[in-house]
Amino acid sequence: MAPLRALSSFPSYILNAPETKTTTLPSGLRIASETTTGSETATVGVWIDAGSRYENASNNGSAHFLEHMAFKGTSKRKQQELEVEIENMGGHLNAYTSREQTVYYAKVFKNDVGKAVEILSDILLNSNLDQGAIDREREVILREMEEVNKLNEELVLDHLHETAFQGTGLGRTILGPEANIRSLTRNDLIDYIETHYTAPRMVIAAAGAVDHTELCQMADTHFGKVPTTPKADFTMDPAVFTGSDKRIRFDKDDVAHVALAFEGASWTSEVSEPSLDGTRASLDGTRASLDEASEP
Repeated sequence: MAPLRALSSFPSYILNAPETKTTTLPSGLRIASETTTGSETATVGVWIDAGSRYENASNNGSAHFLEHMAFKGTSKRKQQELEVEIENMGGHLNAYTSREQTVYYAKVFKNDVGKAVEILSDILLNSNLDQGAIDREREVILREMEEVNKLNEELVLDHLHETAFQGTGLGRTILGPEANIRSLTRNDLIDYIETHYTAPRMVIAAAGAVDHTELCQMADTHFGKVPTTPKADFTMDPAVFTGSDKRIRFDKDDVAHVALAFEGASWTSEVSEPSLDGTRASLDGTRASLDEASEP
């Protein structure tokens, strides 16, 4: 075993990094925080194990659709009221969806951390999912898809996952196919929430001007009623790495976008060997943009 490095050999920013404190509530909800001394702002968010990997062919796109719906109003706040409240706080509220997670987060001043946690709980647990808003958001997502499809440097990574994890959840796109975007119903979205938005699959994380004990109390107050078990069972596809190649020619283009990947260890793996065991998959890769189109 290699000898431990002397502390002096580590960069100062590592030695001075704040401690990460973690707590697991009885419900299974996990809280993690890092306090930055002297900070006047904080970022707090909810990370949920619910992305496109947790979908099937018929509801692919649900996680991303729900991200759009989170800001369209709740049983306590209309959309405009939510927007005005965040603006008056001088805060920033946002969300994103990946293949394995959906994330909702807020950046606020230190005195507004409690309000930020409450707002995050409201948009996650009390969303109206208004039918009119759902229908309007279909067109927004379809326009987003059109823009993404114009960005070959982004599109190539979808093709990379499609060929690397053929026939599994990791091979699907985050936005889902156009047919699903047009056909997903309110009940489909509710079913997705009731199946995947459970306490053991959520992490509340914060950094900056936060106190860990207070954050745990806020989490217990505002997320204490999150279900601990799913309403319906879901069996996630194992991360089976196929390995192959996919080539799409656009003869009018003078640039080729190339993505290469190889099988890596799961990001929750404690061993060095590749481990694609159905938990977290890893696709270690690189992307290149060539000056001239490559030959087939």
